Amino acid sequence: MQSQITLNTTEKYTVAGMSCASCAANIEKKLNSTSGIIKAEVNFPIKLASIEFDAKKIAEKDIKKLVKAWGYEIHNQTQNSTKDEEEISKKYIKGLKSNTLFSMILSIPIVILSMFFHDSIPYSNWIQLILASVVLFIFGRSFFINAFKQTVHLSANMDSLVALSTGIAFLYSTFNTIYPEFLLGRGLTPHVYFEAAVVIITFILLGRTLEENAKSHTTSAIKKLMNLTPSTVTKISKDHQEVVNLNEIIVGDILIIRPGERIPLDGTVKSGESYIDESMISGEAVPVKKKLGAKIYAGTLNQNGSFIFEVNEIGEHTVLGKIIKLVQEAQSSKAPVQRLVDKIASIFVPTIMGISIITLVLWLVLGQEQALTQGLLAMVTVLIIACPCALGLATPTAIMVGIGKGAEQGILIKNAEGLELIQKVDTIIFDKTGTLTVGKPEVSKIIWNTDEEKKYSFIIYSIEKLSEHPLASAITKHFDKDDIKATALTDFNNLPGLGVSANVQGQQYIIGNKKIINSKNITISERILNEIKTLEAEANTLVYFTDTTRLLAVFSIADQIKDSAKNAIEKIKEMKITPYLLTGDGYYVAQKVAAYLGIEDFKAEAFPNDKYEFIKELKSQNKIVAMVGDGINDSQALAKADVSIAMGKGSDIAIDVAQITLLSSDLRKIPKAIELSKHTVATIKQNLFWAFIYNILAIPVAAGLFYPLFQFQINPMIAGAAMAFSSVSVVLNSLRLKTK
Repeated sequence: MQSQITLNTTEKYTVAGMSCASCAANIEKKLNSTSGIIKAEVNFPIKLASIEFDAKKIAEKDIKKLVKAWGYEIHNQTQNSTKDEEEISKKYIKGLKSNTLFSMILSIPIVILSMFFHDSIPYSNWIQLILASVVLFIFGRSFFINAFKQTVHLSANMDSLVALSTGIAFLYSTFNTIYPEFLLGRGLTPHVYFEAAVVIITFILLGRTLEENAKSHTTSAIKKLMNLTPSTVTKISKDHQEVVNLNEIIVGDILIIRPGERIPLDGTVKSGESYIDESMISGEAVPVKKKLGAKIYAGTLNQNGSFIFEVNEIGEHTVLGKIIKLVQEAQSSKAPVQRLVDKIASIFVPTIMGISIITLVLWLVLGQEQALTQGLLAMVTVLIIACPCALGLATPTAIMVGIGKGAEQGILIKNAEGLELIQKVDTIIFDKTGTLTVGKPEVSKIIWNTDEEKKYSFIIYSIEKLSEHPLASAITKHFDKDDIKATALTDFNNLPGLGVSANVQGQQYIIGNKKIINSKNITISERILNEIKTLEAEANTLVYFTDTTRLLAVFSIADQIKDSAKNAIEKIKEMKITPYLLTGDGYYVAQKVAAYLGIEDFKAEAFPNDKYEFIKELKSQNKIVAMVGDGINDSQALAKADVSIAMGKGSDIAIDVAQITLLSSDLRKIPKAIELSKHTVATIKQNLFWAFIYNILAIPVAAGLFYPLFQFQINPMIAGAAMAFSSVSVVLNSLRLKTK
């Protein structure tokens, strides 16, 4: 029976209307329980949902309908819409500020009337009722609207707490204003608490305004990256120039770049030449000369020349676009610790509602004359002070700032799990070529075992031209000097851990490492063996060229060790982390490189599967392993490691697999990434500690635990201020990472 292949779709959406972490948890829970949805993750701070679904079982429009029915707005998120979303965010913050300001203006007279002129001014309660109605149901209407939507779908969130607490205070006060005789006839004073309701609304609006302002700073890394491209460009069409918006450009358009301008998109130089600062991508401060045929990249800075180029990539397909996408995906991903927090947040609001009801009942049972009044106050206070906002913000805000900080340093962190885990690493495995070395090896010597050097030079050049390995590039560059041209070949194949092979005029040829000689049982003369031993002792990398029966040539290739490698290894060892070197090169090469760098443990002639099995063995010993590599042959090991780190100048596959990418390929960024992880995780722990402690300590006090002993009970107004401050303090603590 043929199995059916299911192709799942993953889309990113902006979700508006979430007021706290429990909103995100509720949406996530409902989405994950919906048929056809494979996996959903909702990030509260950046209002982003990542949904993987089976398009055969559920349509995208149906997903949107569901989320909208739950009371939230949902829109597809694209890179091009990010600036528009920023404008929407600014508009939202502006509306919050406006509502906060007018709530504050109307709340002041209510507080004054309540505290100082309650009995001396006629109709004081009626004036407060009118003003409070405006504050609650005009400037604070969003709380009640969202709470109603949640109730319809049998859910609850922070807005439910706010609406319930202020609504109870308002209704109780309104009843006492309209019908004070009810309590007076029972010997009780008909107090009103309009001031508590309006001040709670005002404080929470103020807290949200400060919170949104602070959260907008956590996404500054993306904003900085987006600002690297201009909004308008000069396009050349039919021999005339015109300035157009960047979003109007398509692949194949011709643009002109003048001195001092930033490159808007990826492309190829068609005429002219200039020096370009590519430090934002490569990390190298020295400008790179670009002339006819050279590749240029979005976001880089043109310096002193003008040139014309053809657009090859636009939008998220440019190198800069991919970087922005990686940062966005990383900032929307969840750290392992956040999953626990989400579970807590999803049950927190119903739990608090239950506690508030129990509080009221206990006051009614155990209280004295003012039991109803004090019980209602305690109930309202519990609902307000226990809001889980601080808890929900604790992890994601720290992750966002940490990943943004990494991006600014040239450390691209793809997901929160990599950022959280790298600080626990106790073992780091390094590939050699392109990782510890520059990756631009040069041929230092060729040992020929044939008189037909010219003939085989054409064959070697043709085969290596198709290989992506850095050693192949060194060989083709060597033959480029002799003006060697490619010849026709067939059946080109990559041989993992060995090299490459191809057929030329019916004869198979293989180029690769020493294992080829062993696999083909090829005999080597004493003369060539002696020369090989000499080259190996000098720690050169040897590449063998054979047909199916005999050795034809040996290439000696030298690759310079990176300047950053030695310093990086020293810092890693200072952190009590054990470095390993795993390479497909021979023993002598591996030994010499390891000795120079101070790496005591190394493994030579390692196949891709050998690296994989080595990491598997280390993990079985409860080691937390990081793998650093740059090539396709490293992808298997990168995927197996607990934390995977790729070089920015490495293969696309390695970068795709890795959790962390070093844009400049500077190995000193690895200790920096570890330090960044430590600071970020420490910040998360601080945030969670204060969020948990705040709720644990505040709820019993709010419920009136100390009232029998000290006659002390928190006022709902103070509760609203404390709740708002707790959320803002968590965000501000996360922002401290920017100074690390």
